[in-house]
Amino acid sequence: MIGRLRGTLIAKNPPSLLIECAGVGYEVEAPMTTIYEIGQLDGEVTLFTHLVVRDDAHLLFGFSSDSERRMFRALLKVSGIGARMALAILSGMDAKAFAECIHAGDTARLTAVPGVGKKTAERLIVEMRDRVADWQPQVSAVVNASSAPHSVSAGNPANDAISGLIALGYKPQEASKYVLAVDTEGLSSEAIIKEVLRTLVN
Repeated sequence: MIGRLRGTLIAKNPPSLLIECAGVGYEVEAPMTTIYEIGQLDGEVTLFTHLVVRDDAHLLFGFSSDSERRMFRALLKVSGIGARMALAILSGMDAKAFAECIHAGDTARLTAVPGVGKKTAERLIVEMRDRVADWQPQVSAVVNASSAPHSVSAGNPANDAISGLIALGYKPQEASKYVLAVDTEGLSSEAIIKEVLRTLVN
């Protein structure tokens, strides 16, 4: 099991990251809450990781804190919640906000996540309530010591944002519509995605 990575951030195409560790490049998928924090390319980054082994692929997921990873793992134990949906949920809200959402029984906020219908939202509230009863966030990993602004992805940020939303589970038509509704001038792809998710989930 790969439990933690520390290396150089080589590429960032939300929700995917490429991190080089001792000459090996690891492709990692991360929730947007982690990508917002991760900083510039070519900087050192540390992530807590979770490895999903399937017949056709080994998928590595990365998180800025052990709290986010613990919530991701708890979500995987809920019937009908796979890794992609868990990633989408934690992209729309951090672990603390999700715990508050569960305590409040806020189905409306949960159903704003792609793939989460009313029945799934109700199941999440029932099955996760005990698991988040005493939820306490833990200290984040050291994620890029640089305090410089987030880097802008290569290519067209709006198109990259649309691709990122599709990877999180949104339909192409929905992703395009949401991005077009945002003033994207001067924004990086992750900033555009953050604004879209803030509008949809809050």
